[in-house]
Amino acid sequence: MSHSIVPSTTYLQKLQAETARRVLTSESVPSPFSGAPEELATAVEAQVEALARDLNDVVHTLHADPEIAFAERRSAAYLVELLGRHGIAAQLGVHGLDTAIRAEIGSDDGPAIAILSEYDALPDVGHGCGHNVIAATGVGAFLALANTRKENPDAFSGRVVLLGTPAEEGFSGKEVMARHGAFDGVDAAIMVHPYGYDLADQVWLGRRVLTVTFTGVAAHASAQPFMGRNALDAATLAYQAVGLLRQQLPPVDRVHAVISEGGMRPSIIPERAVLKLYARSKFADTLKDLSARLDDIARGAALMTGTSVEIDWDEHAPSLPVRTNSALTGRWVAAQQRRGRQPLPLGVVSETIAASTDFGNVSHRIPGIHPLIKIAAPDVALHTREFAAAAATDAAEAGALDGACGLALTALDFLCDAELRRSVANEFAEQGGAIDVPHFFD
Repeated sequence: MSHSIVPSTTYLQKLQAETARRVLTSESVPSPFSGAPEELATAVEAQVEALARDLNDVVHTLHADPEIAFAERRSAAYLVELLGRHGIAAQLGVHGLDTAIRAEIGSDDGPAIAILSEYDALPDVGHGCGHNVIAATGVGAFLALANTRKENPDAFSGRVVLLGTPAEEGFSGKEVMARHGAFDGVDAAIMVHPYGYDLADQVWLGRRVLTVTFTGVAAHASAQPFMGRNALDAATLAYQAVGLLRQQLPPVDRVHAVISEGGMRPSIIPERAVLKLYARSKFADTLKDLSARLDDIARGAALMTGTSVEIDWDEHAPSLPVRTNSALTGRWVAAQQRRGRQPLPLGVVSETIAASTDFGNVSHRIPGIHPLIKIAAPDVALHTREFAAAAATDAAEAGALDGACGLALTALDFLCDAELRRSVANEFAEQGGAIDVPHFFD
């Protein structure tokens, strides 16, 4: 019996060593803006600290009872109940999703900013992406601002919107919510994700899902193979063509594929075969280009095998790359420095270690940031049992508290500093402004 060869960790170790060297020479992300008055920022920070027990409860309650995408019923109900205990009447089952949450404070006499919480888990590994921590950061930030305004109704003008966003893992729940008006009238959106480093910014790839179905003609593989048209051959050719394409892909682009159907018995030439693929790219436009290449591969494989092909993109809404707003990022960094953290700038951690998130779709509608906060060692990867374990530690509790403080102070700065808001809006316009996300790939 042969044994699996365990992959070498040398490359990962080299990347970590390079990152460690870059950390030594990295410079802090600057912010030329004054933000909120110091007295008000101190008051909000104190409100976050007062919520520490509640936030720890969120971290551990959700961690102990993980629920996958679209099934986060107990998690959502728990968060709504927590908000209610603090006098917030949150809505459950909004914006097209049964487990989505919305709560608001403030008035329409000023700007509006959304703070996002995720709470879906992964099959098998539970909260291996730390969404229990994300839930705590968003709820904590929102409650801190709500309690501040309760004590001082004139603390800030405008609105703060809390959005509980289900189904980030693989199903682009934020896109569903966006199409049902979740971000209408909102000027910016912010959230934070746990990780093995404190990062002000990092590359998040756009991602599309493709299902290719080849249909041929079944035949006896021994008696009359010449009467068949082999759908599995078509899927195999397409799979191999994707492998050859990878040599020409940009460094961080990715294509992953599996043949999910390929026939039932060796004695029957397969009439049907299904190839499922994920396509990822660093930019929205290059994701569109990559999609066109995969279309050609599928059609070419069908042509070579005499089969027909059905190409189905986006069974679930695509995720666009995250478009980061540097003006908001600078305020996040300033807030984290108050907590004794030093978020690293873009480029310190290799961009080849990249994943995807549906927050990218939000960031192509309105300005936003999606920084990362350290709760684990650098060598602990997302979507693993090891990261799930880290998401229930003292470091996770600290990340939830510091993350909530960072989001609350960043939101406060946005509401209080008109010059900051102008810079945020101008930068977003220079990046291309809002795009028609639902029809981008048409």
